[in-house]
Formats: sequence, C-alpha cells, structure tokens
Amino acid sequence: MILIADSGSTKTDWALIGEDNSVAYYKTKGINPLFLSFEDIRKEICSLQHELPVLRIPLPVYFYGAGCTADKAPQMARMLQEAFRFPVEWQEIHVDTDLMAAARALLGNARGIACILGTGSNSCLYDGEKIVMNTPPLGFILGDEGSGASLGKHFLNGIFKGWLPENMREEFLAEFKITYPQLIERVYRQPYPNRFLASIVPFISKNLEINSVKQMIIRDFTDFFRLNIQQYHQPELSIGFVGGVAYCFEPLLREVAQSEGFTVSTILKSPIEGLAKYHSSAL
Repeated sequence: MILIADSGSTKTDWALIGEDNSVAYYKTKGINPLFLSFEDIRKEICSLQHELPVLRIPLPVYFYGAGCTADKAPQMARMLQEAFRFPVEWQEIHVDTDLMAAARALLGNARGIACILGTGSNSCLYDGEKIVMNTPPLGFILGDEGSGASLGKHFLNGIFKGWLPENMREEFLAEFKITYPQLIERVYRQPYPNRFLASIVPFISKNLEINSVKQMIIRDFTDFFRLNIQQYHQPELSIGFVGGVAYCFEPLLREVAQSEGFTVSTILKSPIEGLAKYHSSAL
C-alpha cells in the first residue's frame, strides 16, 4: 500500500492506494511546516489514523505540501515519521513541494508549465521529471498574484475604498458577521490571514456578474501570467492549473490565458487524483 498526501495551508487531501490498486480518499486540515508546530501536525495524523487504523503499520508515504521547501523537507519527514510513530529505521517517507504535486498530477512525465491557484499561487517549468525553473511566488503580501488571498485582498480594498459597488460592503459584512474593526484585527493580528482572505472567494464568485468585480479578477489573473508565466519564455508549452480558484473561475482564466498568448490544457480542483494515478502507474 501507498499513502499520498497533498497539503495546502487550508486542507490536506489523502489517497490510500491498496494492494489491488484501489484508491480511497480522505481529508484533514492543512499541514504546513511553516505555520504548524509538531503537536499540531501530530493531531492531524492522529485524526487520520483514527479513520484508518492500517496507518499504524509502516507503509510508503509521499507527502507533497506547501512550505515543504528543500530545507524544510528533511524536518517535515522526521515530524511525519514521529507523528505516524513509524520505526526510526523506516526510510519510506518522501517529502516534496506542492508545486511538484501539481506538476506530476497535471503533466505526468511530459514537459509543460504547472501552476497553482488556490489560497496562494505558484508556477514552474517542468521537464517531465523535475522542476527546472520557478518564478518565486513571494507570498500573499509581496506576490501570490491570482490566488484566493490576492483576490480577497483586492476585494476588501475595493469595497472599503469605493471602487467596488457600495452595497457590496454591507452585504459582505453581514454575511461574514464581522465589523470593520474586527476585519482589521482578523487580517493584521490573528493567525492565518491568507486563509481568511481566501475564504472571501465564494462571495466574490457570487458577484461575478458585476463588471467591476469581473475586471478585478481579470487584472489579477493577467498579473499572474505577466509576472510569473512569461518569465519562462516558452509560450508554446501547454499550461495546467490546480486549485480551487482556478477551478472556480475556469472560463475567465482560460480567457485571460488566451489574451496573453498561452494555451491552458487541464484545470483540476485538486491534484490528489492525478497523484494517485501517477504513483499507481509506477507500481
């Protein structure tokens, strides 16, 4: 059996591949070593083991996650080993980035450009085996163009500075049951402001018929292509996307890609099924 995880800041998708190549899917909260302590990670693993007692027996684990950079991967592997309570000598825990998850899920062993548009955003040039170039995403404060956090940030700017319809501000505050001071507190002083900003995306999507909202999304997607994808200088390659934002706004995303001279091939809400297929084919 093989256990596969794709983890973002908000949630973790798990796939357990059985000996007969059957696949079962599960979810836990996000596991990001940049934000969570070992105790937080252990709690999520325990909740998964409660649903799947078989995970108390050592088995190969392929963990793809946000924040699992090259310098963090060994630490994350050790934390997972301890959280699963696998023997120290067990060496079958493999940790890689969420960007590699996107590349393998979208492209398999083919060349192309793989992108993430979820809570955050990212992209890479993939040669069929490894990532050969990556435009730094820089996070939701300095970058993350096109992401849920970026859209949420621009939306809040628009409703409070007046370039989005005035009635939307009251509708938003009522739906989220929040006041302006509470909003500032939530963004600047409480944990995970990126998750909060991304949580605004469903509200934004409900107002897509309003032109100023639509244009806001188009501008953010255009920035994503111009500031990230154009840096690879390979417009002939097909581009794939994973993530809730890409999936939610697929028609607009394809429209912007075409206007910027790119062709979008595949858009997936989550890479987990593609990862299960990738690893099953390698068995």
